[in-house]
Amino acid sequence: MTLDKQEYKNMKMKNLRWWVIALIALATVINYIDRQALSVLWPYMGSEIYPEKNADELKQVLGTVSVVFLFSYAIGQAVFGKIFDWIGTRLGFVLSIGVWSLATALHAFAQGVLTFSFFRSILGIAEAGNWPGAAKANAEWFPSKERALAQGIFNSGAAIGGIISVPLIAYLALFFSWKVIFVLIGLIGLLWLIPWLVLVKAPPIKHPWITDEERDYILSGQKSVSNETGEVDEYVPSYGEMLGRKESWGVIIATAAIDPIWWLFIVWIPTYLVEVYNMDVKGLAIIGWVPYVGAMFGAWFGGLLSQNRIKAGWSVNKTRKTVIVLGCLIMLPALLMLANPGSANSAVLIMAAILFGFQTSIGSIQTLPSDMLGKGSVGSLAGFSGMAAKFSAAGLTAIVPILTAGANYHNVFILGAALATIVMLSILFLCPKIEPLKSKK
Repeated sequence: MTLDKQEYKNMKMKNLRWWVIALIALATVINYIDRQALSVLWPYMGSEIYPEKNADELKQVLGTVSVVFLFSYAIGQAVFGKIFDWIGTRLGFVLSIGVWSLATALHAFAQGVLTFSFFRSILGIAEAGNWPGAAKANAEWFPSKERALAQGIFNSGAAIGGIISVPLIAYLALFFSWKVIFVLIGLIGLLWLIPWLVLVKAPPIKHPWITDEERDYILSGQKSVSNETGEVDEYVPSYGEMLGRKESWGVIIATAAIDPIWWLFIVWIPTYLVEVYNMDVKGLAIIGWVPYVGAMFGAWFGGLLSQNRIKAGWSVNKTRKTVIVLGCLIMLPALLMLANPGSANSAVLIMAAILFGFQTSIGSIQTLPSDMLGKGSVGSLAGFSGMAAKFSAAGLTAIVPILTAGANYHNVFILGAALATIVMLSILFLCPKIEPLKSKK
């Protein structure tokens, strides 16, 4: 039985907002598979491309290419934050994932540092759109009380991408050349565009498939609604006004401090395991994914805890700060323990605890722009925060090969513990009350 045009037009879907966030989470899985491919393959393909280089020199090459990626990612965060505010969530994701998928496939034609850096820069700019896009979609499709859970579902896509990418790419490496692998994973993102374009036709206020009950539920939880227009009446400051608020800097500094912790593991887990524990590709496929399981559970835990506390009557301010600080307090001792973990199995389990704490905190940090600003500025603040985060992550990535010369990673993990402390201080002192801001004019 097929639907005619009128039936198709009048079709309604229950819980449409959860389908939207599930698709964005899937895009994030693809995002991480694409970006992780180089880190997973590099300990093996690097020696093929540069047979004359030793382990420290190959690590320096990966660090250089990764820094280029992160600087491009930083620029892309700010650029795509504004693009999403201009053209909307639907077309913003089409542009972002379409370009990054093509850039991933183009890695197959890279010959060395310059060409890898060029393709990684395109990948970084385009992949960056996933985060301000998700923050904007969250603000559009969810009431305040559900945003932390929605952000947790979205963030779990990053963790699931990490879980999948390490064994998947390591397994593919047993059968295909690294060039073929980049082409195959690039095609996945282009296929994602099909369900996205079909499902996400418009924002919830105008979407033809959303039920009246769900539309009213979403809008009733989005600050205030004008009775005359049906539009949400919210604070949308200029760039200058937004950056003149200490609350904005609390979000920016917290994001810039916490993000390098994630990238420390995203870029260097495979190299760390190969260098410190002499792990081959099969061993990497067996345990290299374990840290991301902790990340996945942390994303769910942070989102569910936030939703539970708000339903219990806690304010958004108390809930966000409690969850963020809890995640940091989980990371702190685990990062210090990782300076001397013992066996490879112990190391990946401690990493899982760190990434659990990271994801517990980051979901609430990423909801702060939508907690404080109107949807017309959410993408911009999320983009600025993301840009600052990637600059700081690039700085840490650049010095990792220097700090870890001779396979000594102690100082890097101690630095990570210091960053977790900065996250807590910035939220507690620069965001005195997390609530919708009002114009000072």
